[in-house]
Amino acid sequence: MEKIRLGKTNLSVSRSGFGAIPIQRISDEASTLLLQTAFKGGINYYDTARGYTTSEKKIGTALKEVRDKIIIATKSGAQTGEQLEENLETSLSELGTDYIDVYQFHNPSFIPRPGESNGLYDAALKAKNSGKIRHIGITSHRLELAVEMVKSGLFETMQFPMSSLASDEEIELVKLCKDHDVGFVAMKGLAGGLITNAKTTFAFLRRFDNVVPIWGMQYMHELEEFLEYEKNPPVLDEKIQELINQDRAKLSGGFCRACGYCLPCPAEINIPMAARMELLLGRTDWRSMINENGQNMMRRINNCTNCRHCADNCPYKLDTPELLKSNLIYFKKFVSEHKNQ
Repeated sequence: MEKIRLGKTNLSVSRSGFGAIPIQRISDEASTLLLQTAFKGGINYYDTARGYTTSEKKIGTALKEVRDKIIIATKSGAQTGEQLEENLETSLSELGTDYIDVYQFHNPSFIPRPGESNGLYDAALKAKNSGKIRHIGITSHRLELAVEMVKSGLFETMQFPMSSLASDEEIELVKLCKDHDVGFVAMKGLAGGLITNAKTTFAFLRRFDNVVPIWGMQYMHELEEFLEYEKNPPVLDEKIQELINQDRAKLSGGFCRACGYCLPCPAEINIPMAARMELLLGRTDWRSMINENGQNMMRRINNCTNCRHCADNCPYKLDTPELLKSNLIYFKKFVSEHKNQ
């Protein structure tokens, strides 16, 4: 598989990376087969996080025999240096390794800097100097903050949502990373599942020679699709651009990206699903959405207290309570019209 240089890390990274959030949802046996097949197919970059429950453990188990041939990136959502050190030790143990290639601050609401009282950056730098981590990166969902993070010169990689729905401002962030020699890791390449034709966003992202998408994969057929694209990369031609334009028309405006920073919800509403229900019904198998479980999930919207926790924590500044209400109205109508089909 073709590789590119990941910015100033100088790591040689496969053009497609493995996003390991979804392997939380599958068995140890299934995840081992998936991860080992990915490695055999040429993928050498694996992205996980301390917060992704069993993900680190599954990577460590499946790829322990090829540790020296892969690049592991994980994350910590720590708020203090002490917490980061604890997270790091746990990650090292779960991954079964004595070093992590790219250690990322996980979507902080501020820029960690040397010398601050929280000790975050200093703890990461200490770990780098001791060899426990090799490169310091950061992730963000907030464009303005991401720009400042890149300009700060403190981070070797930036992980940010990037798909064929990207705005001009988001594309400028990719260019800014290239100018500052910061490796750009693209998360949510399929916009949280709303882009149903992976070929379009693959071709879109392929135009950038400094972008490494981490495709979230749970099933073997998903992995096989991306491996095939790597063998025969689709080109952004007029036909694919038209499909992208259609997606942009349907998904323009304020839509939920399912980043999950609205959670936990005091009313136990599954916001990342419920706030996208209208879009999901039109772009996935709607029958699996309107069953009893789906209806019970959507009914929880009625328990919303309008505490605004979701809206206050949304990096895309959505009015989430209103979005939930409108999705519930649409859902009820949809169920009424399709319940006998």
